[in-house]
Amino acid sequence: MAFRGKRPEHGGPPELFYDKNEARKYVRNSRMIDVQTKMAGRALELLYLPEGQPCYLLDIGCGSGLSGDYLSDEGHYWVGIDISPAMLDAALDRDTEGDLLLGDMGQGIPFKPGTFDGCISISAVQWLCNANKKSDIPAKRLYCFFSSLYSVLVRGARAVLQLYPENSEQLELITIQATKAGFTGGVVVDFPNSAKAKKFYLCLFSGPSTFLPKALTETTDEEEATESAFTSERTSMGSALRCSGNGCYSNGERPSVAGIMLEIV
Repeated sequence: MAFRGKRPEHGGPPELFYDKNEARKYVRNSRMIDVQTKMAGRALELLYLPEGQPCYLLDIGCGSGLSGDYLSDEGHYWVGIDISPAMLDAALDRDTEGDLLLGDMGQGIPFKPGTFDGCISISAVQWLCNANKKSDIPAKRLYCFFSSLYSVLVRGARAVLQLYPENSEQLELITIQATKAGFTGGVVVDFPNSAKAKKFYLCLFSGPSTFLPKALTETTDEEEATESAFTSERTSMGSALRCSGNGCYSNGERPSVAGIMLEIV
């Protein structure tokens, strides 16, 4: 789960990293635009929304509005929240169709209960795992985010959050806080054996788990899909790890994990 080079979130808070120069890349760089749009499309696919029915969606870390544009093109209505004024200015300059809100997801999602039919997020949640000031406690900020997200979703709705976990411990921290907030669901890893194409999608259900979508692979005969699920049920040991789908983990003890996802129960 290692990434080459310095991770953006290690350089400071996102509102400083995503300045005007960085925002300009999301408007002019065709490769970045293509990657962001494809990830938004995959996130929307994993939401499993009713066909032919426009939905009201939340886009967390909406940035310059690239993912929101995809939602609009697919006939949905959306609201985007982002902590970077420069990125939101870029979205406004692009005349995106969604409503935009400046805000810190770590302080909660400020909408009424049951507002949204679903939620997507592209490359944002991992930022909550870093403390940029003494008052920042990652676990508390993650719980505030997930508990408010659970509230603003229509019961039974899904949230699909594409993220770049730094390691298995960070992913476990994220999934544990999602579980505490009431979510069930799991992690889908597309192209698990590809260093460049590998993508993590945290698929959350604000109701009983139905099924965890299959991951995409280069060739299904040679690569196995990697998925894992978790539920909101707790054990006497707090959290246990077990096998699910095609991923294997240990139960009752901390596993040694190299690219394998954890099931939190």
